[in-house]
Amino acid sequence: MSATIKDQKAILNKLGIETLNPMQQAAHLAITEHPEVILLSPTGTGKTLAFLLPIIAALDPAVEGIQVLILVPSRELAIQIEQVIREMGSGYKANAIYGGRSGFKDRVDLKHAPAILVGTPGRIADHIRRETISTESIQTLVLDEFDKSLEVGFESEMTEIVASLSHLDKKILTSATQKAEVPEFVGLRNPQQLNYLDQAKSQLEIRRVVSPDAEKLEMLVHLIGHLGEQNGIIFCSLKDTIQEVSDYLEERHIGHACFYGGLEQMDRERSLIKFRNGTQRILIATDLAARGIDVPELDFIIHYELPFKKEEFTHRNGRTARMNSNGTAYILHGKKEKLPDFAMGAEAIDIRKDQIPVESPWETLHISGGRKDKISKGDIAGLFFKQGALEKHELGIIELKQDCAYVAVASQKVRPLVKSLNNVRLKSKKVRITLLY
Repeated sequence: MSATIKDQKAILNKLGIETLNPMQQAAHLAITEHPEVILLSPTGTGKTLAFLLPIIAALDPAVEGIQVLILVPSRELAIQIEQVIREMGSGYKANAIYGGRSGFKDRVDLKHAPAILVGTPGRIADHIRRETISTESIQTLVLDEFDKSLEVGFESEMTEIVASLSHLDKKILTSATQKAEVPEFVGLRNPQQLNYLDQAKSQLEIRRVVSPDAEKLEMLVHLIGHLGEQNGIIFCSLKDTIQEVSDYLEERHIGHACFYGGLEQMDRERSLIKFRNGTQRILIATDLAARGIDVPELDFIIHYELPFKKEEFTHRNGRTARMNSNGTAYILHGKKEKLPDFAMGAEAIDIRKDQIPVESPWETLHISGGRKDKISKGDIAGLFFKQGALEKHELGIIELKQDCAYVAVASQKVRPLVKSLNNVRLKSKKVRITLLY
């Protein structure tokens, strides 16, 4: 067995993955053997791991500068990829930089150049202009969800960045849509294309729920009650609608988190953390959540407002019924509301209107220490089991960051835990443990 295969096996073991899926295997081979690769595969099929494994295998430990640049359309995707790289435990430094993040943090991270740099085009281009990033050793460029980066207005920055990379010998582009056109500035000559868009075996059902009038909020509550203990996203097209839906659910004590571009970055991150660990079963979001964010397997999505384009409808639906799994997309519309062609044909269903939405059994605690303090998930679990006297079923998902951690805990145990564990010593650090609101 070669060293590379051994390393890959060790990485997969750390991630809890037994084998790569067919797309990931094909991508590994293509990226290893070809200088230009376009990978088309649906959301949730594992594209990040598909390109990271061969990239990390090809890194040169003797090179001190940045070897790989990964451009992404959103902060969330940058954070997600950085997290995956850290969890792979390859031994190579990786950092994510993006708009809305402290410039001081960027400078600290870039003082010792990472082998892999992940970032949004605006922030990366700014650092290249300021010469706080050297492009001399960058040999691999990844444009992840490249069509989305173009769609949200990063074309000029991407053009500028690509022009500054004079030593590239590998280009990898990924997308979750068939209609993505590769822009000329990327300079592809003879790319190897892998298209897995039609090979995801999922069981997506699309259903319509009709509200008797244009006001759909009451029917939305009935639908949430009908869905019971399931996890899903309510998609809205406008930020104002998100606020309206959120206020209505808040008044009825229905737990949820919100996610859209106008939120502060910290609020967006906390919404995703609570959604991932089950503290909130419902995420109310714009199309920003349709691609490029790390969320768990979803049981459903609800189109409270339909998108304007068929492609966004497809991407939203792709959040549920991922690879080889089932899921349902619900279109919630008024009786007189005219549906676009792409939403026609869905079967209308009746739902009981007397079911009460189920509250989550979890709450989230924030711990003021993380990886940089040499704290592990095992350390946190040990603290909660031993000093916190939790039973195994009362401790949920632990999410470890560089400078903090988030822990899902059974709701009835949260306040006693905060009282007994706040200001305890975890490893060598005295940590604050507080409820995440």
